[in-house]
Amino acid sequence: MIRYSFITIILLLASFVVQQFLPAFTGMHHSRILIVQLVFLCAAVTVEQPTMLILAFMGGFFWDANCALGPHGGDPQIYTQPVESLRFGYSILLFGAMGFLMQGIQPLFKQGKWQFSAFLSGIAIFLYLTAEYVLINFVRGEFVLSKATVIQMAFTSLLTMLFSPFVFWLLFRIASICNHSINPEAGKKRRRAF
Repeated sequence: MIRYSFITIILLLASFVVQQFLPAFTGMHHSRILIVQLVFLCAAVTVEQPTMLILAFMGGFFWDANCALGPHGGDPQIYTQPVESLRFGYSILLFGAMGFLMQGIQPLFKQGKWQFSAFLSGIAIFLYLTAEYVLINFVRGEFVLSKATVIQMAFTSLLTMLFSPFVFWLLFRIASICNHSINPEAGKKRRRAF
C-alpha cells in the first residue's frame, strides 16, 4: 500500500513533465489534454482518502506554481496594469473537490467497474474547467461565456477522458508490481467463478 501510494505520487510529478510537451490542438478550438488532472483523477479513485488529499495538495500546488506564478500580462514596462488573476492555492481546492468526486464512486471501482471512473474523469475535468472559468470571471468582475469557450472546455474534457483507459492500465500494472490490489472485490468475484 505504501509503495503503491509513493509511486502514484511519483507518477503525478512525472505528469507535470509530460504536460509541458503536450501541444494544443488548434483544429479543435485550442483544446488540450490535461494529463496532470487525468493522472490525479485516476489515482484518486485507487487510493484511500489521506493519500488522495496528499495528491490533491501536491497536484494543486505544483499546478499553481507552473501556471500562476510569474509576471502576468507580459513585460511590466509595457503593461502597467496587472492582469487580474486567481490567487496561488486555488487549484488545491479544485483538485480536492475533483478527488472527492472520484472517491464517491470508489465502491464501483473496487468492484472492477473502472469504466465508470473513466467516464467520470471526463465529467470531472469539465467541472474543473467550468469552476476555474467561473472563478476567473468573478475575479475580473464580469461574466462572459462564449460558445468557443464552451466548445474548448468540452473538447479538452473529451480528449483527456479518451486517455483515461491508458492511465488506468498503467495504475493496474503498478499495483500488480507492488502486490497491491486496487479493486479487491473484483478479484474475489473472479476467484468465486473458478
